[in-house]
Amino acid sequence: MTLLHHSVDGPADAPVLVLGPSLGTDLGLFDAQVAAFADRWRVVRYDLRGHGRSPAPEGPYSMADLADDVLEVLDHLGVERFHYAGVSLGGAIGQWLAIDSADRVLSLAVCASAARFPDPASWTARAAVARADGTEAMVASRTGTWFTAEFAEQRPAEAERLLTMLRETSSEGYAGCCEAISAFDVRHELAQVTAPTLVIAGSVDPATPVATVREIADGIPGARFVEVPGAAHLVNVERADEVNSALTEHLAQLSS
Repeated sequence: MTLLHHSVDGPADAPVLVLGPSLGTDLGLFDAQVAAFADRWRVVRYDLRGHGRSPAPEGPYSMADLADDVLEVLDHLGVERFHYAGVSLGGAIGQWLAIDSADRVLSLAVCASAARFPDPASWTARAAVARADGTEAMVASRTGTWFTAEFAEQRPAEAERLLTMLRETSSEGYAGCCEAISAFDVRHELAQVTAPTLVIAGSVDPATPVATVREIADGIPGARFVEVPGAAHLVNVERADEVNSALTEHLAQLSS
């Protein structure tokens, strides 16, 4: 596997904050977080396999594969320990890292994710659709799922920017990641997470409903749970200020 495409912003000697994107998006998902944090953090973003400018090896992939991809990037950058924040699939990767590479994860923030995603069988079906029809087949269903209809009306250019990420995602990369999601289940391992953890849910997210996201916080000792009103799945974009505020508070309580 060739190294994932990635970007680094902020001071070279600052503590490292890794941002992990969702299925069907690229590292541009976190533009609002880079703007908020890169003045005092070394912010590392990456494109998932087959997303953005990362290569798309033949699937299926596992969550272990996707987590190892991130560690390879960090090893390449000379980063041993890091803070991690991820959305949806990126949040699942974060949970995996916090369980299986606990010595490297200083803190964890999980947005709009799950310890086991709803309806696992549907993800293998979605993978088949992606391989047959491409990621364009997913675009029509994203309004109301990724972001609310109100967001799309008020910020049409931003909504279109997000949908373009999906259109430009490779079919194989998307499908392979769907298969990783289908097999993912760490509900019984959450208690092993020792990193200070923040869990964020969008109140109107149909992809990972509040109860699904809350299960992560309930399973990780001492985790803090925040519900963001009026936000759908890509909560860090739709309600960037609220998410940045919660993440700032979370990180401020920690030493680098």
